[in-house]
Amino acid sequence: MKDLLITLATGLVEDKGAVRVDVDEPNEEGVIIYHLHVAEPDMGRVIGKQGRIAKAIRTVMRAGASRTGEKILVEID
Repeated sequence: MKDLLITLATGLVEDKGAVRVDVDEPNEEGVIIYHLHVAEPDMGRVIGKQGRIAKAIRTVMRAGASRTGEKILVEID
């Protein structure tokens, strides 16, 4: 799942070296939180107008996680 998020993000940003994903341990509800970090100038590209791209990234990640039975949450930092 981490590789999928990195692949999605690097396709959107200019500074591909700044893309980093941190993964938290599952919380008490079993939700794994993925923290996506990108360079400050690329933040708008990842979020998109009215958050549409961010919403699409979260949707793709949830769909991928549901295939493996995971519950995930993507935060863009």
